[in-house]
Amino acid sequence: MLKLGGFAVSNYYNKVKVALLEKGIPFEEAFCMTSQEEEYRKRSPMGKVPYLEIDGEFLCESQVICEYLEDQYPQTPLYPKDALARARVRELITTMELHMELVARRLYTQAFFGGTVSDEIKKHVEKDLAKGVRAFRQLAKFSPFIAGADLTYADCAAGVHLPLVSLSSKIVYGRDVFDDYAAVKPYLKMLNERPAFKKVSDDRKVATEAMAAARAKKG
Repeated sequence: MLKLGGFAVSNYYNKVKVALLEKGIPFEEAFCMTSQEEEYRKRSPMGKVPYLEIDGEFLCESQVICEYLEDQYPQTPLYPKDALARARVRELITTMELHMELVARRLYTQAFFGGTVSDEIKKHVEKDLAKGVRAFRQLAKFSPFIAGADLTYADCAAGVHLPLVSLSSKIVYGRDVFDDYAAVKPYLKMLNERPAFKKVSDDRKVATEAMAAARAKKG
C-alpha cells in the first residue's frame, strides 16, 4: 500500500492525491507538516510535502511522484500517448507552477495568513503574474480539459493551483487575475463535479477550518 505524506491544505499534496484517486490507485494518507527535523528529512530531503512511501522507500516532489505513478500504474493513463502531446501537458504544468502559483505564493502571507506584503513586492508580483497568465492563456485549450479532450496531470495541477492564484490576487489586488478569462471558472466547476476533485476539495475545506479553529484557540 502506498502512503502519501502531507496535509490536505497543501496544493502540491492535493495534486498528487487527486492523481491517485483519478487513476484508482489504493493509498493511505499519512498526516504530517513540513519540517526541517533530521528524521523527517529522511523522507523528504527538503523537508517539504508531499512525499510518497513505497515499500519503505521514499519519493518526494509532486511532479516526480506523478511521473512515477504514470510509469508504475499505466492502466489509467493521465498522459497522452503522443510524445509531443505529453510534452504539452508538462509545458502547462510548468507554466502554472513556476510562472503563476509560485509567483502568486508571494502574496499568500497577506491573502491567507494575516500578514502584510510590501507595495514593492505587490508590484513585482502583479507584473510577473500577468506574464504567467498571458502564457497560460496561450497554452490552455479547455476543450473541455486544459490540455485537450482527456483529463491529464495538467488538470490535476490546475484544479489545485488556479483557485489559489485566483483568490490570492482577488484579496490582495481587489480583482481576480482571471476575471477577463471566461473559461476558467466553468472549467474549475466542471473539475469539482468529478468525485476525485470533489473529495480533495472537501477534505481541504475541513482541514482549513480545523487549522483556523486551532489558530483562533491559540490566539
